[in-house]
Amino acid sequence: TVRDHLVGRWIRTQQHYYERDPKRIYYLSLEFYMGRTLQNTMVNLGLQNACDEAIYQLGLDLEELEEIEEDAGLGNGGLGRLAACFLDSMATLGLAAYGYGIRYEFGIFNQKIVDGWQVEEADDWLRYGNPWEKARPEYMLPVHFYGCVEHTSEGVKWIDTQVVLAMPYDTPVPGYKNNTVNTMRLWSAKAPNDFNLQEFNMGDYIEAVLDRNLAENISRVLYPNDNFFEGKELRLKQEYFVVAATLQDIIRRFKSSKFGCRDPVRTCFETFPDKVAIQLNDTHPALSIPELMRILVDVEKVDWDKAWEITKRTCAYTNHTVLPEALERWPVSMFEKLLPRHLEIIYALNQVHLDRVAALYPGDIDRLRRMSVIEEGDCKRINMAHLCVIGSHAVNGVARIHSNIVKNSVFKDFYELEPEKFQNKTNGITPRRWLLLCNPGLADIIAEKIGEGFITDLSQLKKLLEFIDNETFIRDVAKVKQENKLKFAAYLEEQYKVKINPMSVFDVQVKRIHEYKRQLLNCLHAITLYNRIRCNPSKSFVPRTIIIGGKAAPGYHMAKMIIKLITSIGEVINNDPYVGDKLKVIFLENYRVSLAEKVIPAADLSQQISTAGTEASGTGNMKFMVNGALTIGTMDGANVEMAEEAGEENLFIFGMRVEDVEALDRKGYNAQEYYARLPELRQAIDQISSGFFSPRDPGCFKDVVNMLLHHDRFKVFADYEAYIKCQGQVDQLFMDPREWTRKVIRNIACSGKFSSDRTITEYAREIWGVEPSATAIPPPSLPRN
Repeated sequence: TVRDHLVGRWIRTQQHYYERDPKRIYYLSLEFYMGRTLQNTMVNLGLQNACDEAIYQLGLDLEELEEIEEDAGLGNGGLGRLAACFLDSMATLGLAAYGYGIRYEFGIFNQKIVDGWQVEEADDWLRYGNPWEKARPEYMLPVHFYGCVEHTSEGVKWIDTQVVLAMPYDTPVPGYKNNTVNTMRLWSAKAPNDFNLQEFNMGDYIEAVLDRNLAENISRVLYPNDNFFEGKELRLKQEYFVVAATLQDIIRRFKSSKFGCRDPVRTCFETFPDKVAIQLNDTHPALSIPELMRILVDVEKVDWDKAWEITKRTCAYTNHTVLPEALERWPVSMFEKLLPRHLEIIYALNQVHLDRVAALYPGDIDRLRRMSVIEEGDCKRINMAHLCVIGSHAVNGVARIHSNIVKNSVFKDFYELEPEKFQNKTNGITPRRWLLLCNPGLADIIAEKIGEGFITDLSQLKKLLEFIDNETFIRDVAKVKQENKLKFAAYLEEQYKVKINPMSVFDVQVKRIHEYKRQLLNCLHAITLYNRIRCNPSKSFVPRTIIIGGKAAPGYHMAKMIIKLITSIGEVINNDPYVGDKLKVIFLENYRVSLAEKVIPAADLSQQISTAGTEASGTGNMKFMVNGALTIGTMDGANVEMAEEAGEENLFIFGMRVEDVEALDRKGYNAQEYYARLPELRQAIDQISSGFFSPRDPGCFKDVVNMLLHHDRFKVFADYEAYIKCQGQVDQLFMDPREWTRKVIRNIACSGKFSSDRTITEYAREIWGVEPSATAIPPPSLPRN
């Protein structure tokens, strides 16, 4: 029924775009972390109460039904979830926007914890079908790989290629109560029917048909790395696959006239950038730049310089990380084999680029080396970030501090060359999923006080500042939080058979497991608290439930060890009779979008404790803020702007700033110095090291301890003392529930900036050159015009 309500609006929206022919926005991403769709669709279509009532009258429970839906887990974490929030905001703002990506048969793995270790299993999310997608075989397109390049008098030809077909599947993306339904188009790989039956395998028909899997493997599985580059050929194929199919689609739509005549009317590409904006979500779709050049120059016969102008005016690039291990650097040898024409184009583009740099900085050979798209060395590589910067008219970071790092270090040379290219677009989250849907209790008491305008204009939450001393409101906010905590505690008991104290501080760190996110710092605090309780069992402690959740990339040894450490600490602490319910450590299995929707509204404390200068933005931080948790965090990513909005005194800010980290790097970070000076730290490390938390395998954590003491890039010990002290301040405030709740209200009231509606409005005006529209389009029930 809900799906039927979408379809009429979907068709009408696409008709509306066809008639108005607005500039279209193409958001290209290898990840869309959508989660579940049913409840989100009901919320955005304003059907939730009606459905609730109808299902109730049938003697069913809507929540129980919602739990049956699989998450669409086509993403790893922040980058993929950001794409999903952006789609929601683009539809809500009435932009003619399309998300383009890959329909992975298997999304992010399901995480099982066995004996305290992570075990992965395949996420067969399509097993029972997907009611939200519509296959569009009529728009199937060919994608070419391998082959060779022929330079003829009529121009350049890419010949003898292997063809894979791209089959589109469309998913509707509804805006909030504005009758707009946009499209997310995901491509699935299909082998052509003559695959492998042409020249080879002439004698072996069966073998040839079985080999179709080789082509179709392209869309089989999501690479499960977050902030890490793995230079596998299959991944490069995925990146070209989505780009090649999408660009053909974009050009088909550009050429088709709005009056339904099937002949290509637009054959002049001068106006292409006025009708098309392509946003590259990280460097993963960077091949859009040479692919658009290839189509314009080789196929459409546009002059090279003109084509380059068109390409640059069309494309824009969002950088998501400054970690060197995450930057995509593809071996030239792999390119040469898989995409020979694209390699030629990249060489030519790089030559023009370097000629310009050389003219501006004569004799500065080192600058040429630093700025080249091609990295020389034992293995020549293509630096995809450099390709994106030279091929785009706008480059943006995702929080102010990150954008400054991008300008002043990562792309410093490029910023000096073209400062006008570089922008900031601080990330945001959709308040529909992350407030209305996941925390209806809180949304209700907010609407009671300030009306419903905040749902599409989150800055209106500022109006809550008037109620910061209103005893009724303070009581209501505390009551909603307590109900959310009880509900989550019940869920934990039902699903995982763990009992937790609902009166304790719910101290939550949920995100991908990574050294830079410093789950280890959280572990050291847990051990320190434990030792203090053991030392003084009769003293009154503020009870805590430390909840840590997140997946580790399957090949990331240290991340997997961190999970084992967390579960091992939990095993000791949770079974120590001296501790009782003063302290619990819980590892939250299989953290994913649908679990985030449960845990975030129940959190009291949000941990955002990355080393300053490493977390580009973070978006979980924003979800906790709007849902009434207080933040303990470093001055990193969007935390900086959260502190600016709410007042630094209303967050628990601790630790080194970027400047301090840089100073410590110059001096040389020496972990042993902290180990020698801080007795509680030393005790915790010695316990991990001696096997106190792994009695059956005393040497279990030697790699972790060795890393922390001798080669910790993220300086865990340097922030330990300040972190422990800051956690003491958390305890102090929690003992004064009224003051705690007043800080919570101030945080909620100041979270308005972090709506993805604000983020997308900035992209629209400052990068894409389009204006968001607040007016709803006519519903399907009204006749057209």
